[in-house]
Amino acid sequence: MALDYEESKQKIIEGLQKKSKSKSKFYFSDLAKILDAKPREAKKIVTQMINEGILEFWSSGSTSMYGLKGTGKQAGAEHENE
Repeated sequence: MALDYEESKQKIIEGLQKKSKSKSKFYFSDLAKILDAKPREAKKIVTQMINEGILEFWSSGSTSMYGLKGTGKQAGAEHENE
């Protein structure tokens, strides 16, 4: 069963906003758990949200994480060179 994009998008946004008081970056598995979806289905939703500018991808080289665009400690620092 395919996930409804709009419904899934709301679930992720609400889920991340609730948890944003304690952290701003989340593992992909956290997002899949919010959706209660298989990784392949969740990946399609997350990728679309990144393409729309709702989520942002962050990587340290060894770890990949996701967060709501414009949140977190690095949000200001990442735009200093613009």
